[in-house]
Amino acid sequence: MARPTKREQTNKKIAEAVSKMSEEVLHKLDEVFAIDGTVEEACYYADISCSAYYVWVKENPELKERFDRLRNRPVLKARQTVVKSLDNPHDAQWYLTRKRKMEFGDNVDITSGGDKLESVVNREKVAEFTKQVSEKLLDDQIKRRKS
Repeated sequence: MARPTKREQTNKKIAEAVSKMSEEVLHKLDEVFAIDGTVEEACYYADISCSAYYVWVKENPELKERFDRLRNRPVLKARQTVVKSLDNPHDAQWYLTRKRKMEFGDNVDITSGGDKLESVVNREKVAEFTKQVSEKLLDDQIKRRKS
């Protein structure tokens, strides 16, 4: 009997992966994605290979959509929790400093907005440092040539 080709081995793996797709495996994937787990974590929990997962979502785009929706659940829940806590003045201030930085932020934004920024680096110190490094490199090269 001849040894299977790489193509045959790959096709066999794909067939095995597809045959593993069951309601139980999909339920386990759903569980992990519902808590915003990674693909690797979900595959580990469901006891499937990552390549099998990618074959499934390639062949069933609605699965990818379903998993993406599940992964957004924790973010939406966190948003709801934040909004519900806005009756507390401290939480309201925290929210505003993040959503309306220009108006309520404590930090100074140091972006240029497209304008040219003045240099805050001491050019003389940079020039001196560059000169020292260049001299050191030149000395090292001379020493190597002599030896």
